[in-house]
Amino acid sequence: MFEPHLTVDDADLDGVTVPGLRAEFLRRPDGARVATVGRYSHAGRDLFMAWGYVGEDHCRYYAVRGVDGDWEAAQAGCPRVRVLRDGTDAVAGLAMRSATGDWLVAGFAPAVRV
Repeated sequence: MFEPHLTVDDADLDGVTVPGLRAEFLRRPDGARVATVGRYSHAGRDLFMAWGYVGEDHCRYYAVRGVDGDWEAAQAGCPRVRVLRDGTDAVAGLAMRSATGDWLVAGFAPAVRV
């Protein structure tokens, strides 16, 4: 069973602090290694998660929450996530690459300034 390890509010994505983005990191022993998963949410809504092993440079897999509310199929590698901004520097949402190759958008209303 995964145990909570660290929670970060207003998490950072590619050097941009995203107000309201919560990153929860969980861990569990897996033989000689430690498995880890990061779950990202905004306003209580799960957006995406990524997992692998502690000490690896990159994620092994990730999944995004689809438009139907279910988790999509796992994809290899790190999540493909873009920070979206409005006409100012405010963060307006996130775009996440889905398993079908489409970009799913989670908008934040109102946009939040960074």
